[in-house]
Amino acid sequence: MTEGFAPVQNGSLYYEVVGEGPAVILSHAGIADCQMWDPQMAPFAERYRVVRYDVRGFGRSSQPESDYAPHDDLKALLTHLGVERAAIVGVSMSGGIAVDFAVAYPEMVWALVPVAAGLYGFDWSKDEADERFGKEERAALEVGDIDGATEFNVRIWVDGPGRTPDQVDPAIREKVRLMQREIFERGEAPGEALPLEPLAIERLEDIRTPTLAIVGDQDLSSMKEVTDLIVRRVPAPARQSSRMLHTCRAWSGRRSSTGSSWSSSNRSANAARRARSRSCAQPAIARRQ
Repeated sequence: MTEGFAPVQNGSLYYEVVGEGPAVILSHAGIADCQMWDPQMAPFAERYRVVRYDVRGFGRSSQPESDYAPHDDLKALLTHLGVERAAIVGVSMSGGIAVDFAVAYPEMVWALVPVAAGLYGFDWSKDEADERFGKEERAALEVGDIDGATEFNVRIWVDGPGRTPDQVDPAIREKVRLMQREIFERGEAPGEALPLEPLAIERLEDIRTPTLAIVGDQDLSSMKEVTDLIVRRVPAPARQSSRMLHTCRAWSGRRSSTGSSWSSSNRSANAARRARSRSCAQPAIARRQ
């Protein structure tokens, strides 16, 4: 394994690289860091050059001291690694980054896998569960209750609104809890993540890259709506869709939310692999939480 830091504007991104072959970029959810991809690294490396990284403000990457564009950070990472084209797999927060990147730099993407994508510009206020969670999280943080805010995140993004904690693998809950708590402990940074302009949600018809949109059946209704939106508007035959049934959750959402599920990772990898082989003649891609 190779690890290092890629320079980006006013900061740096931590990354790890394993394997040889077509490049696959794994970008984490907003309640996690690149450790969420631990189970996927070795299996993917059997066929691909696999890159996972910490988005700015997460894990070992630098805090954003000024406004920045995450899709431009991703381009800087690929340029630093000498990657000309890659399959981009992004979960929740990073699903939005992946879509932005595919619209901004289509020549650098050979496959796109947005998992419960947190698209900029989507009206999240319609989702009552998400709105209720946001109020509970803010209330906990205002009184310094990091443990409570962390548990709210695990409940909404790992358990999901339709399940109880005892229905979820406790090891997964604990892994997410530790990563989310670390995010809260880092505190707010002065820089803000900026979306692609014009917004990618208004330009989904421009995507010509083979695309597999994934969402968990236990995810929030808003995440299913976003996935359906991608499926409707990304032109066929570029896109495929997959609903992961009875899996661990589709991480999802906006700032600190996330997209697919830990236990669905391998299933979605297989789905992505099959979709890639159907979509074009190039090598397949292997695979929220």
